[in-house]
Amino acid sequence: MNFGFTEEQLELQEMVREFVAKEITPIAGEMDAENATRPELFKMAADMGLLNVIVPEEYGGLGLDSVTVAMMYEELGKGCAGVATSMAANALATAPVLLAGNDEQKRMWCDILNEGGLAAFALTEPGAGSDAGGVSTRAVHDKEKKTYTLNGTKAFITNGGIADIYLVFANTRKDGGIRGLTAFIVPKGTPGFKVGRKEDKMGIRPSNTCELILDNVVIPESNRVGREGQGFRIAMQTLDSARPFVGAVSVGLAQAALDVAVAYAKERKQFGQPIASFEMIQEMVADMAMKIDAARLLVYRACAMRDEGVVFTKEAAMAKCFAADTAMEVTTNAVQIMGGYGYSKENPAEKRMRDAKIMQIYEGTNQIQRLVIANKVMY
Repeated sequence: MNFGFTEEQLELQEMVREFVAKEITPIAGEMDAENATRPELFKMAADMGLLNVIVPEEYGGLGLDSVTVAMMYEELGKGCAGVATSMAANALATAPVLLAGNDEQKRMWCDILNEGGLAAFALTEPGAGSDAGGVSTRAVHDKEKKTYTLNGTKAFITNGGIADIYLVFANTRKDGGIRGLTAFIVPKGTPGFKVGRKEDKMGIRPSNTCELILDNVVIPESNRVGREGQGFRIAMQTLDSARPFVGAVSVGLAQAALDVAVAYAKERKQFGQPIASFEMIQEMVADMAMKIDAARLLVYRACAMRDEGVVFTKEAAMAKCFAADTAMEVTTNAVQIMGGYGYSKENPAEKRMRDAKIMQIYEGTNQIQRLVIANKVMY
């Protein structure tokens, strides 16, 4: 096992770190208050190649390995988990096309990302979250016209209101269920495809999250990704690939919270001495540091397994679950260490605590992750 990194990996990590420190961290609080990301950030991110990190070289991307991508997402998570989520959504939405799309679909999709475009992964619905088989959006096939007509509503879609291209899951069977779940490419501006309500969220507020409405949306047969009924497998494989990246953002979020808490503990004095000298504070800091490091290693292991092409469903679930739980615990303890100052909106600690909660919820709740892990261990 090699725990070292290449010179190229370290250079990319430092590049993202500098970008975060200069362009994201200083305005993270303002974007949180505005419930939106500054559009110029996406332009700068595109110029740096942060919007097409998983696009293979043959399709115009950098062809980065998963460990390198995780390193970059960790740095983005340190600056703002909301911005990191929007950028990581491009990888989430692209994975199904790379997994099951044909060459024409891959080139079309990747060209959009290479040009700085944003993508969205539209699976969740008002009545279908963890239960992907509950998707009720319908796709009716017209074999003569070689088209599909989509009708339904999607909910809590990251980049929903700002994406240029969408990967939408719909059911081709009247009675629903996972056997009819199918993936489709829906370009922005397709007639009948509308952006609904924008969510006013507790955390990751700079990340655009919207409802999507499909009202008789007609798309060509050529926009179907994979076969009819293959959507559930595509979605599950995609989530396996994406979960370590959620873990990476969680690790960055937690690391940033620890760094701020430690700096505060060294300066804040009580009873005539810095609170960093108190054993209770030291114990909290030690536990926070250990769990962050363990989470980081779980993330890297899952990413390395993905790159090796071996089955990593259990490891992906472990990485996401442990890292998300760690982010929630560490950010909560950071606020505790900083007391009333940490609870104030003038300090980034409370924002990180709000941001951390979603890590335990999206891309499969941590309860679902535990079911996945238990199933792989026991059966």
